[in-house]
Amino acid sequence: MGRIIRKEVLGSNIKKMEVEAPLISQKAQPGQFLVVRVDEKGERIPLTIAGADPQKGTVTIIFQEAGTSTAKLGFLNQGEEIQNVAGPLGNPVKIIKYGVVCMVVGGVGAAFVYWMAKAFKAAGNYIVTIMGSRSADLLILEKEMKTVSDRMLIATDDGSKGKKGFTTDILSDLLSEKEKIDFVITAGPIPMMKKVSEITRLAGIKTVASLNPIMVDGTGMCGGCRVSINGQTRFACVDGPDFDAHGVDFDELLRRTSLYGKEERISYDHVCRLGLKRQK
Repeated sequence: MGRIIRKEVLGSNIKKMEVEAPLISQKAQPGQFLVVRVDEKGERIPLTIAGADPQKGTVTIIFQEAGTSTAKLGFLNQGEEIQNVAGPLGNPVKIIKYGVVCMVVGGVGAAFVYWMAKAFKAAGNYIVTIMGSRSADLLILEKEMKTVSDRMLIATDDGSKGKKGFTTDILSDLLSEKEKIDFVITAGPIPMMKKVSEITRLAGIKTVASLNPIMVDGTGMCGGCRVSINGQTRFACVDGPDFDAHGVDFDELLRRTSLYGKEERISYDHVCRLGLKRQK
């Protein structure tokens, strides 16, 4: 079990939790994830580790209530227990000095890369962060990302903050202005990551995409998280979750992540009708 030490609301249906997990906190590295199960009847879901504090024995998770399991997790409050917390799983991102590292993130993608950005900064890299969301109120970890970024650029769909448009518009503008970028990490909506990949492929910039496909066991046994990388089948849980973005079949990834959309909506609506949603 993992006791919730602290809970914070970051935005619309977006929660941040610090969870007691002493053994995991000793081993966790940027880029790895947890598999959690809210209660004994709950499904297993993967959540990126957004930070770890070995001295306190805690790990941090950030998630959006997008379905039944994340909604149930969001219902829990400080002092309550998560039934199962397993990790750290997946491969940590390789932290080296590239020079200029650009983080292109959309929505809750900031939760994937914040810890990475801190590590790349500590390794001596110059950090350029491009953050995007539908509107200003949906931006998360803006202050935190700003503290580890040498340059911060924001795009919102409605123009309520930063540039009106998309993160990929800003990336294209930077490259057209001959901005030096040595390495790109992207995390967030699949269409955004696909576009980032297309832009950086043309520019010849090494790019890594942090993928979050459907996942069950998290140890490579079920095959649910399979993705196609350069025409080869890989499992995000044991081969990833970070992959060469230029080799990812994003169209297949999008189809697979959408497989159970209808069932997920029915389940979520059912949970809400049962009155399980409590005051957060």
